[in-house]
Amino acid sequence: MSNVVIVDAVRTPIGKRNGGLSTLHPAQVLATVQQAIVERTGIDPSVIDQVIGGCVSQVGEQAFNITRTAWLSAGLPITTAATTVDTQCGSSQQATNLATALVGSGVVDVALACGVEVMSRIPIGVGGSKALGLGIPIPKTYFDQYEMTSQFEGAERIAEKYGITRADTDAFGFASQQRAAQAWAEDRFSGQYVTVDAPDRNDDGSLADTFHTVARDEGLRETTMEKLASLKPVGRENGVHTAGNSSQISDGASAVLLMTQEKADALGLKARARIVDTCNVGVDPVLMLTGPIDATQRLLARTGLSIDDIDTFEINEAFASVVLAWQKAVGADPAKTNPNGGAIALGHPLGGTGGFLITKALYELERIGGRYGLISMCCGGGLGTGTIIERL
Repeated sequence: MSNVVIVDAVRTPIGKRNGGLSTLHPAQVLATVQQAIVERTGIDPSVIDQVIGGCVSQVGEQAFNITRTAWLSAGLPITTAATTVDTQCGSSQQATNLATALVGSGVVDVALACGVEVMSRIPIGVGGSKALGLGIPIPKTYFDQYEMTSQFEGAERIAEKYGITRADTDAFGFASQQRAAQAWAEDRFSGQYVTVDAPDRNDDGSLADTFHTVARDEGLRETTMEKLASLKPVGRENGVHTAGNSSQISDGASAVLLMTQEKADALGLKARARIVDTCNVGVDPVLMLTGPIDATQRLLARTGLSIDDIDTFEINEAFASVVLAWQKAVGADPAKTNPNGGAIALGHPLGGTGGFLITKALYELERIGGRYGLISMCCGGGLGTGTIIERL
């Protein structure tokens, strides 16, 4: 199997709910990073054989293979094929993993992985809403096999199983905000994001002829432990999760350019990292969110690496208990985990987040001179996506 390398990775800033990116069609947001990665690398886009994109709520503006729609909207070659995948929150990470498999197996030489979600316009869960009159995604036979729980309930049960308290989750949420603020203050995200111009909105809700520029992640909030402690639980009446220690409703897109080392050399492009291994694991769909534990264990077992060999971790902060339980289970160093903040502070644009995390891990390895980065996400329905990259 050929060595698969990352030549570039890019993301938009993450927009908050009804924030700077919300006036753009999701395909325009995705097209922004697709076009940016072509322009930044100088690659002839016709050389890109396939584009694999992740998107969770594939309905309305995000329906009809949004990966292909975005590519064509950007004026990119019609000869490049595109596919959109849904692995719930891990969609763009799995898109990257699938693109890696296409390149590594020799099916294609160059692939672009990407992902998008504009949750301000396409709310989470809308695709399975009874209001559509199209039924619900879960058949009655499912309930004979498993209890149906929400992600909030799964997060609470994980907290119970691993002995995680409200104080623990609040402290984690506070640390995420502090780390993200420090990262922006020290310009650690420089180079990994592209600014986005979006139309202003008139008082009546229509789009104006003027524009604003989104040049910063919008989810950061000044807070204190006292303020976090005052928030009401959102999952259970006496639960440990609140809006302050859970991920945010967000908008954004990301993209990762992959190819064989040989192709990079032939094109005169610098390979920045190697894909060491990838996985997608199934876990208990009732607890639902323990996937990063199993994904990490599988990746380490397959590669022969130890947890201490990893220099930076990007574990999606869907809920604080997910990352805290993962740390306890695998013995990861908290200081190496989400060192520049995570979804609690920055946001979680569902189908775009996996690419965000891979981008953050790549740039962090380069910043600290590290060798290995491990990225993992929990996914609705009981899945865990995983990727290990090695800086070159």
